[in-house]
Amino acid sequence: QVQLVESGGGLVQAGGSLRLSCTASGRTLSIYEMGWFRQVPGKEREFVAAVIWSGGRTYYTDSVKGRFSISRDNAKYTTYLQMDSLKPEDTAVYYCAAQDSDSGNKSWGQGTQVTVSS
Repeated sequence: QVQLVESGGGLVQAGGSLRLSCTASGRTLSIYEMGWFRQVPGKEREFVAAVIWSGGRTYYTDSVKGRFSISRDNAKYTTYLQMDSLKPEDTAVYYCAAQDSDSGNKSWGQGTQVTVSS
């Protein structure tokens, strides 16, 4: 099992920036990829961005391409989500996830609130 601890959420005006961090502990050697999802009340959790731990390939949902950037620090088992040019529609609870390379199961963080005011 992997444990995930997120930080970095908050309130920002439209056009501003925030950086989220997520640090993994536990079965870190089994991590295939880490990523971010977001959820607003009444809607399903949606994929935002992910990074494949070995090699560092990244991918994004279309609505954040060019504005968000995901990166990783291998030594710290930490992933970052740099969010620029934020829009009110980016407001959500953001969850970090880590996918296990053996089982394919995901571990989840507790979530961090991001609020973008217009």
